[in-house]
Amino acid sequence: PVERAIMAGDERTGVSIMRLTAGLDSGPVCLTVEEPILSNDTYGSLAPRLSELGGELLVRALEEKLPFVEQPSEGVTYAEKIGPEDRLLDPARPASELERVVRALHPHIGARVALTDKAMLGVHRAALVPQDAAVGERIGRGADGQSALGLAIRDGRLLLDCAVGTLKLLEVQPPGGRPMDAAAYLRGHAS
Repeated sequence: PVERAIMAGDERTGVSIMRLTAGLDSGPVCLTVEEPILSNDTYGSLAPRLSELGGELLVRALEEKLPFVEQPSEGVTYAEKIGPEDRLLDPARPASELERVVRALHPHIGARVALTDKAMLGVHRAALVPQDAAVGERIGRGADGQSALGLAIRDGRLLLDCAVGTLKLLEVQPPGGRPMDAAAYLRGHAS
């Protein structure tokens, strides 16, 4: 749910103390608190805040023996498990969506972008490029001479040209390698 909230661009999430029942997340609730999702939040920054809030609420619920109330049925959503397709940065999608995917999956699962040789380049950090910045020279050529799937180099930056907007890749992880800043990757891998 934490990853899905960031991916969706939600402005807030939260923690609830509930009594377990046979249904999925369907038990009565005694305490709930909201937490803002900041524009630079990653899973790694948001999850610890939620854990701390959950611990505080649990202690409060045990000490105060608060009454439990049935949850309302409106506003209920289900967060699907993150699958391989959710990790893929598809340049056919808007750059703003892909930037949220990178943040949502950092540092634990990680996003990735397909290279022309079907290998995956891990993406640990990324940022939106201002609208007026043009995409530069394409990198990597497939057997048919076509450019790598949206990847480009401009002014020493590794960019992902998307359907709407451009994403600057800041920290990447080559297949079988360690995470590195994009400039270091380009020095050793651009062709």
